[in-house]
Amino acid sequence: MKATLYDITGKKKGEIEMPKLFDNRVREDLVGKYFEVDKFIQPYSPDPRGGRKHSASGTISHKRHDWKGHYGKGISRTPRKTMWRRGTQFFWVGAEVSSTRGGRRAHGPKGIGKEKKINLREIQIAMNSGFAASANKNYILSRYDSLKDLSVQFPIVIESKLEKVKTKEIKKMLNLLFGEMENLVFKNKKVRAGKGKIRGRKYKSNAGLLLVTGNDEDVKVNGIDVKKLGEVKISDLYPLGRLVIYTEKSLSQMEAIK
Repeated sequence: MKATLYDITGKKKGEIEMPKLFDNRVREDLVGKYFEVDKFIQPYSPDPRGGRKHSASGTISHKRHDWKGHYGKGISRTPRKTMWRRGTQFFWVGAEVSSTRGGRRAHGPKGIGKEKKINLREIQIAMNSGFAASANKNYILSRYDSLKDLSVQFPIVIESKLEKVKTKEIKKMLNLLFGEMENLVFKNKKVRAGKGKIRGRKYKSNAGLLLVTGNDEDVKVNGIDVKKLGEVKISDLYPLGRLVIYTEKSLSQMEAIK
């Protein structure tokens, strides 16, 4: 597969041969599997000491003449805590067990649960599929329906001279490539409508463009995601077909990926 190479001003410079992984078949099943394994899940479970933060005696005996026993009281052996006593007379309330008020929870969640696993080979295939989908017109149009009239060809490759280029010039270059598609290329942060504002989800933002650079390149641009090749995760490419621009160095380092 060949791609058009652009200079830092957004003008066509020539053609470049893409790494072989861009010709691989996109395995949507493995991409979805790896995304489920890789995404962060908030652990949740009750306090392990919940319902046990008191001094409650164990199962109380029904022996005759036993200290603090239940003999002759007509009550069960439920663990109890002492609220007050007068000589050998006690006033108890049930505690500790799940059938009592304020007791422990019977079968609460035990934490994050069983951790999902995936093979290293499946991870490699999933990442290669994510990169390959970023160069596949069908996947891109299925994610961005408004790009049907765009004349630019994917994948897009930029020469590796962005380290000393200012953000203003890079944005000018992106506007030249994508035209009036600023709402897709750049991140747009806005206040969410509805009750989500009071539930910790006040703002909504689109994904925007992803710029993949070489591991030894240091590029900083406001308004888009910039990731070194070794830092790219499956969540950066999922759902498949994200707008991605690659630098020459990132492609040369991809050649080592099989």
